[in-house]
Amino acid sequence: MKVSGKTLLITAAVSFSLVNIQCRNVGDKDTNQSPDPVMKSIQQEEFGTTPDGETVDLYTLTNSGGMEVKIITYGGRIISLTSPDRSGNYENVVLGFDNLDQYLEENPFFGALIGRYANRIEKGEFYLDGQKYSLAVNNGQNHLHGGDKGFDKVVWQARVIDTANSLVLSYLSPDMEEGYPGELEITVTYSLKDDNSLEVKYEATTSKKTVINFTQHAYFNLSADFSKNILDHELEINANHYLPVDGTQIPTGEIREVQRSYFDFREPVTIGKHIDKILEEQQLERGTGYDHCWVLNEGAGDDAGFAASAYHPGTGRLLEVFTDQPGVQLYTGNHLDGTLPIPGGKGYFQKRTGFCLETQNFPDAPNQEIFPPATLEPGETFSSVTTFRFSVEE
Repeated sequence: MKVSGKTLLITAAVSFSLVNIQCRNVGDKDTNQSPDPVMKSIQQEEFGTTPDGETVDLYTLTNSGGMEVKIITYGGRIISLTSPDRSGNYENVVLGFDNLDQYLEENPFFGALIGRYANRIEKGEFYLDGQKYSLAVNNGQNHLHGGDKGFDKVVWQARVIDTANSLVLSYLSPDMEEGYPGELEITVTYSLKDDNSLEVKYEATTSKKTVINFTQHAYFNLSADFSKNILDHELEINANHYLPVDGTQIPTGEIREVQRSYFDFREPVTIGKHIDKILEEQQLERGTGYDHCWVLNEGAGDDAGFAASAYHPGTGRLLEVFTDQPGVQLYTGNHLDGTLPIPGGKGYFQKRTGFCLETQNFPDAPNQEIFPPATLEPGETFSSVTTFRFSVEE
């Protein structure tokens, strides 16, 4: 049985669509030329070796326009993704490192595939059919992003489909790995298209009833200058409601209207406009800024409907997000602290130099009956789609 659709919520695929729209006035000199056409390809090279002796490979996907996406098999991480600005300059717009050692050290999930359960589960506990399951407590008193060794810290098996310009990553998660029941077989396929779209598709099956929630944890900075923060980015989220959290960042169970609040992004608002008003808004204090899940409007989570967008006025880059998931977690890099190096000796990632738009099911859904179910049964196949689409505006 293949499970699909928002109602059952056992579908999750991610497709990043990055579209280069060239903008110029008639008669103007064309300064927005794309790179000369190149042969689309996938290149493989060794990226390093884990302490356990596992080889980590780097795959570079290139399309005919010259866009590049670099992915490593450690954590299935996107370590670089180029997008054009309004002058046609292709630059990397995701935070990451240029060596494996940095990824092996503690870091905030830069570019990683997240599972088995993205976001938080209260006190690392949930019940299935009356049986209690205990998970690692790795975020205060709660469980976060799959535990001590989530999907972000495993080496994925890789194969290439040249005809589709696709990289297929697979991982077999053993029964009770990190406390989760069922042997989970998951496949993630990254496909770089000639229209500058990067599709990321998820499929998974399980041997026992289990809970799942996958996401892609790329940090974006559309300025492509990682010495600058993202507070000038204009954000829009297609959501009338969001999930307020308690003091440990677990949803309270309330589904709160965004109207007349600092969480109202139904029209574009700069990220920095209200982010530091923690004395006026307890939720901003609890998240140290934005670290909350928005409840996407009905229709937004069906067949990859519009979820959110971010625009950088300085470069003209526009990122639009589409998904079939019910929620999107906005995280504004509140805990980046200047200790992680920017590649090329260009300084350190400071607070709020990247933002995440993580499409997903709701945090702590296994423990909250009013939230969409997050279970996967034997005989069912998990699949889903999210789209991140880049364009350029004047």
